[in-house]
Amino acid sequence: MRNLVLVLGGLVIAVAVVVGVVAALVGGGGDGEESSQGTPAAQITGTPSAAAGGELRLLGRDPLTLDPACASDVDSANYIVEVFGGLVTIDRDLQIVPDIAERWDISDDGTVYTFYLRRGVLFHKGDRQVTASDVKYSMERALDPDTQSTVGEVYLGDIVGAEEFVDGEAEEVTGIEVVDNYTLNITIDAPQVSFLAKLTYPTAFVVDRNQVEGSTCFSGTNWQRKPNATGPFKLAEWDLGQRIVLEPNSRYHLGAPLLGRLVYTLGGGSAITMYENDELDVTGVGLNDIERVRDPAEPLNAEFHEAPRMDIWYIGFSVQTPPFDDLKVRQAFAHAIDKDKLIEVVLLDAVVEADGILPPSIPGFNEDLQGLEFDPEKARQLLAESSYGGPEGLPDIEIASSGRGASVGPVSEAILAMWEENLGIEISTRQAETATFFHDVHEGKYQMFEMGWVADYPDPENFLTIQFHSDSTTNYSQYANADVDRLLEEADAEADEATRLSLYQQAEQIIVNDVPWIPLFHDEFNVLIKPYVKDYTLPPFVIPRMRYVYIEE
Repeated sequence: MRNLVLVLGGLVIAVAVVVGVVAALVGGGGDGEESSQGTPAAQITGTPSAAAGGELRLLGRDPLTLDPACASDVDSANYIVEVFGGLVTIDRDLQIVPDIAERWDISDDGTVYTFYLRRGVLFHKGDRQVTASDVKYSMERALDPDTQSTVGEVYLGDIVGAEEFVDGEAEEVTGIEVVDNYTLNITIDAPQVSFLAKLTYPTAFVVDRNQVEGSTCFSGTNWQRKPNATGPFKLAEWDLGQRIVLEPNSRYHLGAPLLGRLVYTLGGGSAITMYENDELDVTGVGLNDIERVRDPAEPLNAEFHEAPRMDIWYIGFSVQTPPFDDLKVRQAFAHAIDKDKLIEVVLLDAVVEADGILPPSIPGFNEDLQGLEFDPEKARQLLAESSYGGPEGLPDIEIASSGRGASVGPVSEAILAMWEENLGIEISTRQAETATFFHDVHEGKYQMFEMGWVADYPDPENFLTIQFHSDSTTNYSQYANADVDRLLEEADAEADEATRLSLYQQAEQIIVNDVPWIPLFHDEFNVLIKPYVKDYTLPPFVIPRMRYVYIEE
């Protein structure tokens, strides 16, 4: 459920939709995507020398938080997955694999998960081992309303007793049972195919109770400058707005990282200029440089790598707020956007058009889905048929985005111009600081907003149930459709993959027709990587991957 973080817009933090291609700066310059078969889209490989080490220099951004219980954006997640860990993780082949747990069993009815923890998993500081009690504490902390997490219930709410704990009716989550120091039972309220994948999200990561006790998502956060975690890297330095330095955890239970350290420059000048001046080893390529770098005659072309991303950029409506409480108004706005022109002229074909919600690389992607095509005549007709009777009957409309400045980005500017030309409507804009924007979207304070969403794990549930079920706390559009709820609930519990994906596709088509969102495009990564950087993978979403990277002498 990570919202996009872009430098010009875009994972995972929601900023004004400007250009997904720019999101390559997330995590220091590149993430990518993967095929639906689960094979990494790109991996620069080699053979590490016996003398591991070296410094990898990346471009980054200040995270909103380094507290796993609170993270909902890509900028934060990129660091968190390298510093913290949980029972399970996702590997470079996009498979769920053991982390702190060495193995697990699932009951025949699919509701009880028994995790057997590794012995000797140590926190970064001292010699204290991680136990089942640490896992239970960390999950309950993410669910505790005093922590003020907006995502704890989203990923851990299936656990028996979670709802009562969140509502203050219980002192513990009864479905999280410590059997002994190295055995933990987690019981969920109904079978759910994606539950194990949900435990790869940071809300299930282990924190040091002695360090975080009493802190919330908004107070007592000083511990985040030196978090005591279990992941492959330690946070060595965080100079706000300047740089973040990660150093290897030599005692990491899955194998020590090969790099000597990771250095993220926060902000700075032109990324590609820094790369050409050998100040960065990896960087994303923005629209201003994409055509040059794509040219085979350009020297940088040999270091250029492209990969898709498992995400969606969209315009969201608050369907309970005028005028978007009228389906025909939402449909009119969708039919008035010429996506082909937007992608060709503004985005230079650096992204993939989105007809529906699911990205092409995810299981369940529906090639036959019927999107709302560009049709300005139909758009005007729908607006006239709406309860508002045409543009003159509409209230003032404002679209919100994350960012600062006097002007919106080129994508937003183009869409606003299309609405004015094709519907005769002038839309005002509002930009808010990122944390404020997220909070206000969560609270349903905007009529209309620009957002991006990148996968947390490769499953349709992560896009459809989490975003559109009427009971989901991340259903920012306040959308409710009983048929969609039923289909999603059936799909979430269905064990047969073909049947399950068919149910998701049926739900997706209804959602697209109901237009709580206008899907715009799916992002792609455009990344420059120095030839001496090896085993740098470009996965479709945030996973721990830096421990494999090394610098070739």
